[in-house]
This record gives sequence, C-alpha cells and structure tokens, in this order.
Amino acid sequence: MMLHQDGSRHEWVSGQQWDLIATMDDATSEHYSMFFVAEEGTQSSLRGVREVIDKRGLFSSFYSDRGSHYWHTPEAGGPVDKTNPTQFGRALGHLGIAMIAAYSPQARGRSERAFRTHQDRLPKELALAGVTDMEAANRYLIETYLPAFNREFMQPSREEGSAFIPWKGSDLDDILCEQFERTVGNDNCVRFEGLTLQIPADRHRCHYVKTRVRVHRYLDGRLAVFHGPRQLALYDVEGVWQKPGLKAAA
Repeated sequence: MMLHQDGSRHEWVSGQQWDLIATMDDATSEHYSMFFVAEEGTQSSLRGVREVIDKRGLFSSFYSDRGSHYWHTPEAGGPVDKTNPTQFGRALGHLGIAMIAAYSPQARGRSERAFRTHQDRLPKELALAGVTDMEAANRYLIETYLPAFNREFMQPSREEGSAFIPWKGSDLDDILCEQFERTVGNDNCVRFEGLTLQIPADRHRCHYVKTRVRVHRYLDGRLAVFHGPRQLALYDVEGVWQKPGLKAAA
C-alpha cells in the first residue's frame, strides 16, 4: 500500500562516499530495491520506483523526505507545493501513485533505523568481500546483501495476499523519465543541455521548425524527442541519432 524511499551518504568502502538508495515496504520493511549511486537525485529515485514496479507492480502511495528532487518547497522548512510537481512527482502522478511528504525525522523512523543497520553492517561485509568499486558493490547488494537482509529483518504481513497491481500499461520508459519542453530551431534541431539533436525527415511533416516538442531523458541517459504521442527520434547519451523511423509511445 505504501513504500518508503530514502538515501544515505556514507563511506561504504574505504575512502569513497556514495549514496545508498533504498526503497522499502511500509508494512513489512522488505527492501525491494537497493543500489549505490554517486549522488542521489531524480534519476536514482525513478530507478528505485522502476525496479519495484518491474518486480512487484504498481503500489498506492510513496513516502519520502522533502528533498528537492521529490518536492518543490517555496520556503525553506515550510510545506511542500503539491500543485507544482517535480519531474519525479509528475511521473508518479501519471501512474496514479500518491506522494506523502515527511515533516520530521521521527516520521521517517523506519528508513532511519534501516540505514543505521546498513551503515553498521554493509561496510564490513563489503570490506570482507574485497569490494572496492561501485559496480562490484552493487552486484554484491543484489546477489548477497539484499536477500540476506530481507530474510533477517522482513516482518510478516498482517493480511494474506498482495496490494500490488500488475503493470499492464504502455512503456514505462516514457513515464519514469525526465521530460523537458523545447522549441525546434530553424535548422530543424533541438538544443538540449549543450547537445544538438537533429530531427530526421519523416513522412508526416517536411520539418518541425518552431514546433513545441518534448525531450525525454531516460534512466540510462539516452534521449528522445517527441511531438505529442509520437517519438520523432532516439539518441544516445552524446546526442547521436540511434535509429531511423518513428516509434509509437504513451
């Protein structure tokens, strides 16, 4: 029914500070997703939600702190602006998942207790396993630590069955991503964060000059340009066009 997500910056391996992103169940404390990233943000939060949906399905609500990638907060320490969603909030709103903001450290007690355990145990286990880089650390989390942690700390549900709803919609990639509005230039290109995205010719229009389009940045860093529901082009992380033709999407 409700999931918690939080991040913890710590020296997980000797001499390196990473953020550990954990997404867990409110009812059972089961951890569905755990991974290390260089810095917590929109992409890591969307990735945690994506991993839960891929494994279990849609859930009802999402509980988090008031980090700037989760919420816009007009005044420091004040209430969040629920009428002005972040990229993350827009994505969860599209899926019908309600977001709940924590207003005190005590309200986040479940995740705080879990991270105290992780900070005590995980660095020791990684050191014993000889792990020194993030790729190996994430592999250890998936293969060893996460299953063992859940076996020891997960609590049984009070009721039988599952409240998750299987995902049967269109491609999640185009929902759980960042989306940006842009206007196509006179050269039929879109400027996006220092990159020039050339829109290829298609059978629908001679060009898209001055047209408002939407740039999607996916979790793996790839980019796509959309006009309404139609994908005009897909690009790699360097902005290089990846394949011709059009792709229908949500």
